[in-house]
Amino acid sequence: MEKIKVLYIDDEQNNLNGFKATFRFDYTIFIAATTTKAKEYLRDHNDIKIILCDQRMPDQTGVQFFEEIRFEYPEPIRMLITGYTDIESVIEAINRGHIFRYIKKPWTDTDIQSAIEEGNKFHLTNSLLATKNKELQSAYDELGKFAYSVTHDMRGPLLSVLGAISIAEGSNDIAEIKDIMGMMSLAVKKLDEFITNIHEYYNLKRGQLVFEAISFNDVLNDTAALFRISGSVDNIRFTSTVNQQDTFLSDQTSIKIVLTNLLSNAFKYQQRGKTDKFVDVNIDVNNGIATIFVKDNGIGIDAQHIDNIFDMFYRATSAETGSGFGLFNVKDALNKLNGTIEVSSAINEGTIFKVTIPGIPNGAK
Repeated sequence: MEKIKVLYIDDEQNNLNGFKATFRFDYTIFIAATTTKAKEYLRDHNDIKIILCDQRMPDQTGVQFFEEIRFEYPEPIRMLITGYTDIESVIEAINRGHIFRYIKKPWTDTDIQSAIEEGNKFHLTNSLLATKNKELQSAYDELGKFAYSVTHDMRGPLLSVLGAISIAEGSNDIAEIKDIMGMMSLAVKKLDEFITNIHEYYNLKRGQLVFEAISFNDVLNDTAALFRISGSVDNIRFTSTVNQQDTFLSDQTSIKIVLTNLLSNAFKYQQRGKTDKFVDVNIDVNNGIATIFVKDNGIGIDAQHIDNIFDMFYRATSAETGSGFGLFNVKDALNKLNGTIEVSSAINEGTIFKVTIPGIPNGAK
């Protein structure tokens, strides 16, 4: 177990030497004869957890030092040591320097050890609370985005269907009704895509990984079957190659989520009217690493959007409507697999996604 790192500040060298000699076996001790030297330690060692400082220092008081550092270095627990029992100093220390504990000289080994252990527990509690607060804020932010997206992405298609039904009810033209049915079908498909992406998102958040032997040929065939018909209708040439000789252990559901969403974007964001549209997938498994390339010659992604395309609900283009969930789910799935994704793209030239996924060693399940 790693030792607690403690910084002790005192202008009396004998006190410094005695402190370090006494506690060096229990803690990692840093000693400083000036507050300037103490700041150097804090700058170089951001994992110092406890600071004990003598009140009467030559360059500034302990209270002044703690008041100065508490915003720049808020995490270490601050304790004031002094031989002066003036209650005003105690009040000042608490109010200005946010002191965790006030220790009177001459201190005993038991006093110091008890103070350090209590301070460390308080530090751990604060750290855990800060982490939970960040998680809570992140969840709150996601909930706000989710609420907006639900009203926009679910209500929009439903209103389109209702509008189409209203028009169809007043029409006796079969051709017009067929066109309206096509509009309704498109709206329902958008709604279905949104619901599917939400389902994937919550599966990723709540589900556990199940590691098994992956056949990328089988995974790709299952995934590509969803797009081959629409690709044929839209005259999109689809090619794929898989090079896998070794057993590869990973979570099949997460890999399917990655491939499905990348292929969905590649087929969706093609250039209308272009005659040589294509989508190409290349998967290579070598030395326990799966590398996946998904290429297309579609509309591309503007450079200003590249850094944001994996954010929840972010849409880089209005050329096609999407949920803004797809690439977010890709990134989330890859984070679970310790995988990475890179993207290169140019407007009206196309996009290349490169995915790298490490498998787990055989037998390490």
